[in-house]
Amino acid sequence: MKTLTSSPLTNNGSHDTKTHKASVNTIETALNHKRREAIMGGGSKKISIQHAKGKLTARERLEVLLDPDSFEEHGMFVEHRCHNFAMEENKPPGDGVITGFGTINGRNVCIYSQDFTIMGGSLSETNAKKICRVMDIAAKIGAPIIGINDSGGARIQEGVDSLSGYGEIFQRNVNYSGVIPQISLIMGPCAGGAVYSPALTDFTIMVEDSSYMFVTGPDVVKTVTHENVTQEELGGASVHASKSGVAHVTFANDIHALLQTRRLLNLLPLSNRCNVPRRSTTDSPDRVAMSLKTLVPQDSNKPYDMKELVHTIIDEGDFFEIQPEFAKNLIIGFATMEGRSVGIVANQPLHLAGCLDIEASLKGARFIRFCDAFNIPIISLVDVPGFLPGTAQEHNGIIKHGAKLLYAYAEATVPKITVITRKAYGGAYIVMNSKHLKGDINYAWPNSEIAVMGAKGAVEVLFKRQNLSEADIAKKISEYQERFASPLIAAARGYIDDVIKPQNTRWKICYALKMLQNKKVDTPWRKHDNLPL
Repeated sequence: MKTLTSSPLTNNGSHDTKTHKASVNTIETALNHKRREAIMGGGSKKISIQHAKGKLTARERLEVLLDPDSFEEHGMFVEHRCHNFAMEENKPPGDGVITGFGTINGRNVCIYSQDFTIMGGSLSETNAKKICRVMDIAAKIGAPIIGINDSGGARIQEGVDSLSGYGEIFQRNVNYSGVIPQISLIMGPCAGGAVYSPALTDFTIMVEDSSYMFVTGPDVVKTVTHENVTQEELGGASVHASKSGVAHVTFANDIHALLQTRRLLNLLPLSNRCNVPRRSTTDSPDRVAMSLKTLVPQDSNKPYDMKELVHTIIDEGDFFEIQPEFAKNLIIGFATMEGRSVGIVANQPLHLAGCLDIEASLKGARFIRFCDAFNIPIISLVDVPGFLPGTAQEHNGIIKHGAKLLYAYAEATVPKITVITRKAYGGAYIVMNSKHLKGDINYAWPNSEIAVMGAKGAVEVLFKRQNLSEADIAKKISEYQERFASPLIAAARGYIDDVIKPQNTRWKICYALKMLQNKKVDTPWRKHDNLPL
């Protein structure tokens, strides 16, 4: 029998194999070229300009924010489809935004990072689709979504297609509000329609001297109102941190902002279906803090720093304050008690005597609603003489805005614990998570006063037509305090659960939180509430 050493079939097979290998090599070469191009963004020159401004690139920011080697990128090769203004000649892979998912301290997060080195990070139709896709994934898997904003706004060459992209993002911000935590990092320009997505998210973090937000820029402002104003003066980080309240926290540079974002994420649940995170702590829940015995001055009109109480009762004194420069008369932020995350709301006697005003009401209401949406217990530390009086407050709607804080407390179904440290007067007493708004556990310190108003003011009203001597007035004030303002009166009526020693505040709260951890509340069905906006 003849042995066939070769045949046309064998030769053809060898030829096909070589052709296939060559084709694969060509694809791999093109793929690697595209990958390198995507990683380089707008190129070394534009990267150098970004660094010269003190800013990290979009990819460098992801390296700082996420756990090492945890980022999985999606859509690296996506290109825009625009053919206007010779755009078909400029199709960078990724199209100016990096999207994907990774981990922060081992917990899943979804993320997008706008690349200013590519067409100024401008939003295109395909760019927006990438962002929407990663937002949808975040909602499906129950993970926070973090958006790093560094964009010149809508891509002008695409017209309404770009604007539609913003609309799609806004809709998802609304759909997923209260479902997954949404965090916006402003690390460059954010103008026009671009500012509304951060405004819809839960927390907005800005970088000082390199980021700004405004609906209309300085040039338009000058044309319309004839005001000469810089970008920083119009919408810089300091403006939004202290005046508008748009920025929740600001940091000196990109790296600090990214590292603090990691810290914030550690305190938040992954979604509304998750329990609050728990971390190990060596701080005993039974710790007694004797320093609190002398925290509140004997003079009821003398201020003290409520932050001292906050830092004393929480684990290791580690407090992540939100909006520290805005409405300073109210303190809000996150901490842990016995390792579990809690939200803190506290009046600050150092500013406006701790009065509630429009800005404080808005600040507190937004924070309380976030905590309630994500199952974070709320601890309220109360020293409030009332709502801030004056025509400016009344004419600007303190009634309506104060009602937002009231509404937020009343609708919250998470564990709610209140400690009255000194004053709780009038409507402000009710609003600050009183028993009447379904506060679960309400404590008061022994020298606290719970009344319609302060004893001195009450006596002046009650006896204004009587010509009393100073000695008689002092006597009446003392009698009023004993009969109406003592916490024992409120405790006798069940409005206060216990009058506690200041030094026992931490362990009292820890025990209450443990008791309330499985709290459940059934509420009437409704399509949605009607918050007094």
